[in-house]
Amino acid sequence: MEQLRNDPSHRAGRYLRQPTNYLAFIPAGLPPDPKLSLTGKLQVALSEADLALGRLDGSIQTLPNPDLFVFMYVRKEAVYSSQIEGTQSSLVDLLAAEAKLFDPDALPQDVDEVINYVRAMKYGLERLDELPVSIRLICEIHEILLEGVRGGQWTPGELRRSQNWIGPGGCTLREAVFVPPPPDVVPDVLSELERFIHQSDDLPVLIKVGLVHAQFETIHPFLDGNGRIGRLLTTFLLTERGLLHKPVLYLSHYFKRHREAYYEHLQAVRDEGDWEDWLLFFLSGITEVSAEATESARRILTLREEHRAAITASLGRAAGNGHKVLETLFDRPFVSVTEVQSLIGTTYPAANSLVSRLVELGILREVTGQARNRQFRYDPYVQLFTDEDDSDVRP
Repeated sequence: MEQLRNDPSHRAGRYLRQPTNYLAFIPAGLPPDPKLSLTGKLQVALSEADLALGRLDGSIQTLPNPDLFVFMYVRKEAVYSSQIEGTQSSLVDLLAAEAKLFDPDALPQDVDEVINYVRAMKYGLERLDELPVSIRLICEIHEILLEGVRGGQWTPGELRRSQNWIGPGGCTLREAVFVPPPPDVVPDVLSELERFIHQSDDLPVLIKVGLVHAQFETIHPFLDGNGRIGRLLTTFLLTERGLLHKPVLYLSHYFKRHREAYYEHLQAVRDEGDWEDWLLFFLSGITEVSAEATESARRILTLREEHRAAITASLGRAAGNGHKVLETLFDRPFVSVTEVQSLIGTTYPAANSLVSRLVELGILREVTGQARNRQFRYDPYVQLFTDEDDSDVRP
């Protein structure tokens, strides 16, 4: 096994035996050597991914006030990235928790992990205005990601100082599927990765982002949260490089759907130096999820126009306030009568009447089942972002 793993090509790195007699992987620097073969299937996949991502970015720009619609895209990515790591919370659970709709004990305990993911993404995107993608930014994001949740005891925001490993639950270091570089190597290989991110070269941006994601997962610089940070890193790089003006690519949906292949391709890079197959997989994901997100944008636009028309036709003099409420629902799909009252600046009975009319139109649905402190959800919009994997078990 050791001979197989130490193939003479050492294209992605090599396994070295450590003083305590286990094998740890020491990654080679990027770009790969021998050089990538950006021809044939890989060239076609790159062209298709570029085209699909461009269509997605363009479709988002056609939406009125695109920032309103980013809310749901970000949360969908947060849910799927967290589910890859074993969380059970759905998109509906996340929205309910953010709206403080239920007693926290009535929601999955891991919903706070997804909330942290959303916080980390928003923080990172804001920091990109003043700080490039870097080790410093990654550590800041990691601290937010693990604050007060599972893994919070594993030095959030700090590079690891002990050996970690990947494998089935309960396995030992010597039984691991993969052992990342030892802790004393981590700062150097991470600094090398940062230099690669910012160096000028002729590599297409999507190829570079795919290489960075795989390399980061191989380095595994933290004791917990590496997978989620690596996927956040992809979003930050696509945004920083201008391929996406808004963070609307939920690539983790693809990784979750093909979880075994995702891990197998990453491991094949380490064991066989198979960068090309990993990049084919990565680019296919970009293409597939970009098309899905583009379709979501089209459906959002159609839904908005349908509901604007219904409000105009049915609410008479209250139509203006109805439109105002509708626009806010795209940013925050849960609402109470009190919040509507504050938004439109009217009396509580008038706000209650407006909410009732929106329920009659099928725009809102009451979800608490209570006579007081009722909350309403913009169900048609939420359903655009849920699928068979999202169990809407709430009322």
